[in-house]
Amino acid sequence: MSRDEAKAIRDVELEKDRARYGLLAVVISNLAIAGVAVLGVWRLDGDKAVIVGVLTAAFTAVSSMTTAYLGIKAVSNTARSIALGDGGLRQQPLAPAPPPGQRTG
Repeated sequence: MSRDEAKAIRDVELEKDRARYGLLAVVISNLAIAGVAVLGVWRLDGDKAVIVGVLTAAFTAVSSMTTAYLGIKAVSNTARSIALGDGGLRQQPLAPAPPPGQRTG
């Protein structure tokens, strides 16, 4: 195994660990937010206006955290693939079609 292959394997493992622990942090944070919201609703004893506010805030926090993680992960993956030179593997666009009525062959 060459030095470059060993480095590539370490990079892949590091990226897997980052993704795994990042997702774990988001899931734990979302569960904590949901737990606090449930506890808050339970302790409010039926005050509907406040319950709606608590649940709305909890939903906003969970969706914002999840969206931020997924957005950052997507940008990170894109930047990494560009840095590694994988960006040129996409198909080149086809030549534009000739105008109608023009013969090509």
